[in-house]
Amino acid sequence: MIKVGIIGGAGYTAGELIRILLGHPQTEISWVLSSSHAGQPVYKVHTDLLGDTTLAFDEKPDFSSVDVVFFCMGHGKSAEFMQKHNIPSKVKIIDLSHDFRLIAAGNDFLYGLPELNRDEISKAQKVANPGCFATAIQLALLPLASEGLLNEVHIHAITGSTGAGQAPTGTTHFSWRNSNISVYKAFSHQHLGEIKQSLNQLMPAFNLPLNFVPLRGDFTRGILASVYLDCDLEQSSAAELFDKFYSDAPFTVRSNQNIDLKQVVNTNKCLLHLAKYDGKLHITSIIDNLTKGASGQAVQNMNLMFGLDEKCGLYLKPSGF
Repeated sequence: MIKVGIIGGAGYTAGELIRILLGHPQTEISWVLSSSHAGQPVYKVHTDLLGDTTLAFDEKPDFSSVDVVFFCMGHGKSAEFMQKHNIPSKVKIIDLSHDFRLIAAGNDFLYGLPELNRDEISKAQKVANPGCFATAIQLALLPLASEGLLNEVHIHAITGSTGAGQAPTGTTHFSWRNSNISVYKAFSHQHLGEIKQSLNQLMPAFNLPLNFVPLRGDFTRGILASVYLDCDLEQSSAAELFDKFYSDAPFTVRSNQNIDLKQVVNTNKCLLHLAKYDGKLHITSIIDNLTKGASGQAVQNMNLMFGLDEKCGLYLKPSGF
């Protein structure tokens, strides 16, 4: 059994991670760290786990008791934690924050998008889990990048309220968010850096704009990304390219029919739909921001790092109605 520690255990991504790992046949959660909730049962915060676990939050980590640690803290806090703690080299690390996603001097984390870096992840000791918008958008564009077919890209993508984290804000409380929609961080979202980094990994010469307009949706979970660009490929040829690129990707699937968000909520799937309009290729990409966009993908990375079946513990089904 893989012994797991979770740091930053009170947030949405940690709650989703615990839910998945409790049903994983090869893992055992050794401890869940939350200084603000130390001593309290995990189900007091993650109420959906009532009856599923007797775990209580710990205040201090015990690295001698685990094989892997998941960082589920806010952006900036993972790097700070690592500076303050000496984590044994035998302990693998999967970070769900933004801290280590970009290549930089002294950064020894591998970018953990399995559809891009599967073989490298299987050998990695430290993995930076991709962002949620970044996952949906990259999976819409990687096949084109692999053939040098990218042009200027236009993206509108809408996310559920859980993407903003558990702490309530002026744009997440019910009376504002319900029956409402708004643009935020237009053309400047923090996930653009990692998207460009991955596209350049496959298409080094690509330096055209990624015009990304994110939107806040009035629903809880999920991301729908609408992506389009000029492309000379016929729709059938584009479909063949995507099918070939994702032929060994168990969670990324192209649909011949139009797709909707309920097909992926509570799952680790990414569904893609392609359509051609005159000279433009339109790609719709949908994921659950908390599973494929965060905790599910983190477990997918853990499976690869420990030599398990990539799908282990991730046979998660959506609620279609």
